[in-house]
This record gives sequence, structure tokens and C-alpha cells, in this order.
Amino acid sequence: MSAQTVQPRTAAADRRTVRKVLWVPQILLAVFLLVASGLPKLVGQADAVETFDLIGWGQWFRYVTGVIEVAGGIGLLIPRLAGLAATGLIGLMAGAITTQLLVIEPAWALMPAAFAVVFAAIAWNRRYETRELLQSLKR
Repeated sequence: MSAQTVQPRTAAADRRTVRKVLWVPQILLAVFLLVASGLPKLVGQADAVETFDLIGWGQWFRYVTGVIEVAGGIGLLIPRLAGLAATGLIGLMAGAITTQLLVIEPAWALMPAAFAVVFAAIAWNRRYETRELLQSLKR
């Protein structure tokens, strides 16, 4: 038997491994945001209109939310923008959690909370690219 040496994994290699694992929920969430959440708000699907009537901020807020969801969903699919999109979507989920708890149905706050956890993992994993992107915008 020969002795094999095990090379220690680098932090960059660990990030790449986690990134590969995160692509599955990232793509699924992007499709959800685009197809099941953002577009129904933008086309005025009846339940979306009813929900935003219940919230009480007016239908303009439905359009703003729909645009943010569609933009975030697209951003999640573009590697250079994924971290920034995930960071923004954490804010959107915080608003959704608050709205569910205070206005709509508290039990439904668990879904945006779970989404926020995944977005946080994506944002953390892509923090170096996000930092680079923001620095390039300053130049």
C-alpha cells in the first residue's frame, strides 16, 4: 500500500464547490421569480391585484414589486450579477416577511424567510464578485 497525501482544500475551491451546489436552488428561484411571481404581478393576474389591494399601498406597488422580482430573477442567472441580485432580493424578502406577518397571513412568512436564507447563501458565496463589480462601477 502506498501512502497518499491529501491536499488541503483551499477556500477558493470550497467556494467553487458551494457555488456549484447553489446553482440548483438559484435557477429554481430565478424561474419562480420570473414565471410564478413577477410576471403575474406585471400582467395584472387577479390574485396579485387582490393581494396588493389587501396590502393597501396601491397597484403601483404591485408593478414595482413585479419589476424587482423579474430583475432579480434575471440577475440570479447572470454569474457576475448573481451576488448583487441575491443581496437585493434579501431586502425584498424582508418586506414580504413583514407584509405576511402584519397584513396577510403569518404562516406564509416562512416561504420568503426560506428564500431569504438561500439568497443570503448565494450573496455570501459571490461576495468577492459583488465587491469587484461595485468597485468597477466606482471607477
